[in-house]
Amino acid sequence: MLDAFSEPTFRKVIGKYIEEGPIHIILDLSQIDFVDSSGLGALVQLAKLAQSRGTLQIVTNARVTQTVKLVRLEQFLSLRPSVAVALENTKQA
Repeated sequence: MLDAFSEPTFRKVIGKYIEEGPIHIILDLSQIDFVDSSGLGALVQLAKLAQSRGTLQIVTNARVTQTVKLVRLEQFLSLRPSVAVALENTKQA
């Protein structure tokens, strides 16, 4: 669950990883069953941070993808259906 309760810790941990880690990052959210507006806001902030250094691709499941599509952020957040697809995209970048 990525909601208002978990969002601050999620943003802090992933943000630090983006700042200090590799330039191409794959974030696997395929086991997340719920994302609220706080979680979406965190994903947008993290995507912007990652764009300043490299790329961030987000692996999702149908439920998360549906939520992201409701707010029309699927292109901006670089959603991918699997880690394999995200890895292939990274090789092409």
